[in-house]
Amino acid sequence: MAAPDLQHPAVAGDDLVVSVRDLTKKFGDTTALDAVSLDVRRSEMVVLLGLSGSGKSTLLRCLNGLHEVTSGSVEVGGVRVDQASRAQVRKLRRNVGFVFQHFNLVGRLSCLENVLIGGLGRLTFPRYGALTFPRAMRRDAMTHLDRVGLADFAQRRTDTLSGGQQQRVAIARTLMQRPGLLLADEPVASLDPENAGVVMDLLFRVCIEEKLTVVCTLHQVDLALGWAHRLIGLRDGHKILDRPAVGMTHDDVMEVYRRVQPDVTAPARASGWP
Repeated sequence: MAAPDLQHPAVAGDDLVVSVRDLTKKFGDTTALDAVSLDVRRSEMVVLLGLSGSGKSTLLRCLNGLHEVTSGSVEVGGVRVDQASRAQVRKLRRNVGFVFQHFNLVGRLSCLENVLIGGLGRLTFPRYGALTFPRAMRRDAMTHLDRVGLADFAQRRTDTLSGGQQQRVAIARTLMQRPGLLLADEPVASLDPENAGVVMDLLFRVCIEEKLTVVCTLHQVDLALGWAHRLIGLRDGHKILDRPAVGMTHDDVMEVYRRVQPDVTAPARASGWP
């Protein structure tokens, strides 16, 4: 699927959905994020780029409280995630959808049942089987399946679907949460180029039409240039790029992936070599 026109629609509002200041996250002696700051606004699609281990996934998990912050501040939807209680974090996560690389669907359940699971946070008691959910929720779930082009697959087990179809069900499940922020961690890493384009186009259109903020990690530079409003590059936990996607070239973005070369002349000078 071709990317949309790079003259993306303007961001829907100036109101901040995500505000990160000097975020540092350490795992023992390893610094995964080092004083990272960024803002993301309503209906903005931001793509995080960088080598494996650069801190992209860690940043996403700090936004929804899956990782505790070592220092700095993280504010999402007006909630200080780094200072929130467990109850506040649980409430926050109901407003933050998460799309994973490996879908995380229940394979033996139908597409409809998997999408309905996304609405469990709005119910008091657990439900088993589609017919135990309120009729209004079943209608909503069908609407979301139709939105991702899979209404005709509602009763199909998800483990019978292709990878691209499963990821679209996962997106429908996330939309069932009615989130204000959608985080997507390498959502197309396991998909072929055609299905990757379908999924990215879907995320982009949801971002614009639903005024939903999307923060997504990717390795595919061309997809990032084609669908993002803004690109943020990380290297070794540091933010080294933060620019609108419009006007950027493939070579501009590839600088994010340039490994810093060691100073090979230093040992020579220390040893007295010429």
